[in-house]
Amino acid sequence: MARVFDVIEYASEMQGEIVHRFPEQGIGDYRIGSQLIVREAQAAVFFRDGQALDVFRGGRHTLTTANIPLLINLLGKLFNERTPFPAEVYFVSMKEFANEKWGTPQPIIVRNPGMGLGVALLQGFGTFSFQVKDPQQFVTQVVGTQGAYRTADIEDRLKTMLLSTLQDVLGETTSAKSVVELIGLTEEVGAAVRAKAQDDFEALGLTLKSFYIGNLKPSSKSAQELRDMGMLDMATYTQLQAADAMRDAAQNPSGGAGLTAGIGAGMGIGNLMQQATSGAMQQQQGQQSGGRGGAAAGIPDVMTPSEAAAILKVSEEDVKAAIEAGDLKAKKLGNAYRISKAALEEFLKG
Repeated sequence: MARVFDVIEYASEMQGEIVHRFPEQGIGDYRIGSQLIVREAQAAVFFRDGQALDVFRGGRHTLTTANIPLLINLLGKLFNERTPFPAEVYFVSMKEFANEKWGTPQPIIVRNPGMGLGVALLQGFGTFSFQVKDPQQFVTQVVGTQGAYRTADIEDRLKTMLLSTLQDVLGETTSAKSVVELIGLTEEVGAAVRAKAQDDFEALGLTLKSFYIGNLKPSSKSAQELRDMGMLDMATYTQLQAADAMRDAAQNPSGGAGLTAGIGAGMGIGNLMQQATSGAMQQQQGQQSGGRGGAAAGIPDVMTPSEAAAILKVSEEDVKAAIEAGDLKAKKLGNAYRISKAALEEFLKG
């Protein structure tokens, strides 16, 4: 048999807890005339039979048909004021939940016309804060019948909403500002995100109090990751690979100049970079003259060492040396080698 409650309260600071159901499990039996005590930083939503009857703010309240008029319809006049009735109370924290962390798990792609590839990848992090605005709406739409609902239960949903809004704002801003200018406008971008995301928060019964960008900077994604995202063609990818090799060679105290073991033997990095750039320029000129050079951008499914060398802008001997060294996988048929597209792409990954 359920326990009959005469005093209903939740004496807790509710650290990290947004909603607490009383009782946590089952249904409480309350008497007409019971005392409901609500802390200053709380609100209490009163439910019976799954229906929200009233919202109480801070203070002491006596449960009667005077302050819960709907109880008249539910109980009728056949019962005296000491009759118990089953119901639940949801205590809702009305304080501001501050210093919630957000970050970009994946870089955000924005336009960057006139510079590099014409796009940029941005990463950022910061903090935000929120507060319950409509306790009844939040309980009915988000919490349901859970005994306790914490910030950890909703933080992923809120972060997804914020990151989606941030991506929209960055896209709109970069249509008029360069990425360099954008990085200096973090306060303006943060304010735009807060204003634009407000409707989504209010639909849940919440309000977004603040959204701060702690840092916004270009991503350090590698050439391979950019290519996996479909942002690089083969010619540009080869150029970036050569640039990476040049950087690595500069950091190598032994002064090595090879792109990888075998393929760079006997060829300076500067020469390789020049050939890669020259090849990309020739391809672009071919496309502008009617697409005659467009085929160079594609990689056939199966290649001879000579065809692979043309794509890599190296000699056929360099390709064969890489095959014999085991760096580039190939299938030997008699005295001839055949190289698959997948093997060549794997080789370029390093």
